[in-house]
Amino acid sequence: MIKRALISVSNKTGLVEFAKGLFELGVEILSTGGTARTLQEAGIKVTPVSDVTGFPEILDGRVKTLHPKIHGGLLAVRNNSKHMEQISELGIEPIDLVVINLYPFKQTIERPGVTLEEAIENIDIGGPSMLRSAAKNHKDVIVVVDPEDYSLVLNELKENGSLDEQQKMKLACKVFEHTAHYDALIADFLNKQMSIEAVDTSKSDEFPANLTLAYEKIQVLRYGENPHQNAAFYGEIGRHPGTLAGAKQLNGKALSFNNINDADATLKAVLEFDVPAAVGVKHTNPCGVACSDNIYDAYVKAYAADPVSIFGGIVALNRPVDVKTAEELIKIFLEIVIAPGYDPEALKILKTKKNLRVLEVNLTEKPNLGWDMKKVSGGLLVQEMDTKEFHQSDLKVVTKRAPSDKEMKDLLFGWKVVKHVKSNAIVLAKDLITVGVGAGQVNRIWPTEQSIAHAGDKAKGAVLASDAFFPFSDVVEAAAAAGITAIIQPGGSLRDEDSIKAADENDIAMAFTGMRHFKH
Repeated sequence: MIKRALISVSNKTGLVEFAKGLFELGVEILSTGGTARTLQEAGIKVTPVSDVTGFPEILDGRVKTLHPKIHGGLLAVRNNSKHMEQISELGIEPIDLVVINLYPFKQTIERPGVTLEEAIENIDIGGPSMLRSAAKNHKDVIVVVDPEDYSLVLNELKENGSLDEQQKMKLACKVFEHTAHYDALIADFLNKQMSIEAVDTSKSDEFPANLTLAYEKIQVLRYGENPHQNAAFYGEIGRHPGTLAGAKQLNGKALSFNNINDADATLKAVLEFDVPAAVGVKHTNPCGVACSDNIYDAYVKAYAADPVSIFGGIVALNRPVDVKTAEELIKIFLEIVIAPGYDPEALKILKTKKNLRVLEVNLTEKPNLGWDMKKVSGGLLVQEMDTKEFHQSDLKVVTKRAPSDKEMKDLLFGWKVVKHVKSNAIVLAKDLITVGVGAGQVNRIWPTEQSIAHAGDKAKGAVLASDAFFPFSDVVEAAAAAGITAIIQPGGSLRDEDSIKAADENDIAMAFTGMRHFKH
């Protein structure tokens, strides 16, 4: 039977009703601070923790429950006669139920302009200590951290006087998940503070010896990459400008695993551009990308770049959608449209397609993407995101002929696109439009041939971007045969001279970036 309960919560949801139920069962309620006041105002008799410990709250409430009369009452094993004799001699009474949720650290750090001092003051000490004590001794102590569990616990107490061992262990597991997440939040926040303040951080300091990750479940998905796989979508803690975790869905059915994966690729690609741009993606690879003076023209050009592949794909636009653009978007089947905003009439038009997912994403702020992580069997690969900026001044022209101004604009455009194509990647571009994309092949000549075949006559006068260097001159030779006039690539092959020579012989301008963009 439950005789004594300790209740101390920051989230007061359902608190009074739960405590009244306990009180009606004859349970003595111990409490502290604001929780005690809330219960007393509701007419529920409360024993202050300070009356139990014989010690007042001190240090502005930092020390309230860190006392043997509390933790002894939680940790004493009931069927251990020595434990029970010892606490009896010391005047310690067992505590049978603990109901605690922690200081709102997450809500605090999410506030704009929060200071380090404010965040630190919202690090709970006593709460996690009591939760862990109770959870460790869960065979004898029921521990509740989630208000969602109040009704379960109260019903079981009314019907059976206690919970069974499996129920107690389930609640204890929930506690350790909660406190682990709480500590991970704190560690992540403090690490970020150090990185902000650091003048020079070495690579060894950038990656902690023990990696703890704090994510919250956004939604359970219908299924994963394939129907036989279960899946869920988790979001990082904090604000999420420029990301799917911060997107607002305005229309359409729920997002699937593949939707989210593909939409993320689309969003990252469109964020490369400052001028009006449209990006179409299918299976995480760009299939049509274009820049123009306005968003309507950008979309029309991106669609025309590959009208076959974009069908059933995802489109991201970096300008608000107007009526004219919306009317074009609904002419074909699209899974998702992403934009920073929608004119009211444009949104009405898009909503005529009831299954079209319409997402609004704040693109006014650059997203804080954190680390790039890839799960492998038995471990996790962690690296910096590929966000290093590249400028025209970083280019090294290696051929006798330098690119013309027009070629240079197309080369820089192609370089931004090829970064988002699976390796080995080749992109052909002309007039700030992709005319051919070759993706994910096991050698470099195959995506070259693929992109040229896709471009057809449009390859003449186009430029070529490659995500990595050329080990042989075959790519340059194929480009020359197709009428391509300029090439951008990382350089760095032992046989660069072969490619440079082939480019000079065919009057192709070629520039090296000195950096590559492998995307596996």
